[in-house]
Amino acid sequence: MTLEELDQRIALRAAASPEESYTAKLISRGINKVSQKLGEEATEAVIAAVTGDREELTKESADVLYHLLVVLKASNLPLANVMAELDRRTAQSGLAEKASRKDS
Repeated sequence: MTLEELDQRIALRAAASPEESYTAKLISRGINKVSQKLGEEATEAVIAAVTGDREELTKESADVLYHLLVVLKASNLPLANVMAELDRRTAQSGLAEKASRKDS
């Protein structure tokens, strides 16, 4: 599955009833809750990485990707915008890209 396919699946599930879809239920709870879930999953992924638990890191990484796409959906920010930004950044070296940021 690609990120784009997951994003499409999230869009379909977000349009469903919150009683029938975890994604719709999560989004209905608002951006604060959706963002909180992303933070929780990211923390769990970090813990798995630091402890060297590859199986748990795999699972938590899937959760991070899913919840990030739900945050984007709840924020009405297309995944294509994020992918375009990644394309822009990878057109130059990572050090040059970081140096070009205003807030570095």
